Amino acid sequence: MIPKRILIVDDEEGILAVVRIGLKMTAGWEVLTATSGAEGLEMAKTEQPDAILLDVMMPDMDGIATFRQLQADPQTQKIPVILLTAKVRGGAPNGVSDLEAAGAIVKPFDALELAERITNILGWTP
Repeated sequence: MIPKRILIVDDEEGILAVVRIGLKMTAGWEVLTATSGAEGLEMAKTEQPDAILLDVMMPDMDGIATFRQLQADPQTQKIPVILLTAKVRGGAPNGVSDLEAAGAIVKPFDALELAERITNILGWTP
């Protein structure tokens, strides 16, 4: 079976490292990383991952703007996106609830359970 390819877009190197190790160890997935929205958009087009984990809070182009550009581009609009968001009191961060993302995962999360959560959100067979 071909391993899933997941693109993680997050400006925090620590999160990228933890997610990369967790998904590779627990699911054997190939993990691509980008540290900005612009880099994530470019990688999504060229690499065509099976799914994208997208941090909502990033400098320059935030996750919401990045998500909207992914949806507007025919090359990337069919790639499922799961938003990574910090826990916010009173519900979702501004602008997140009206997005049609595949799902959301709240930070902090357990890296060893991440593959299972992604599989459940996207309805993949383990």
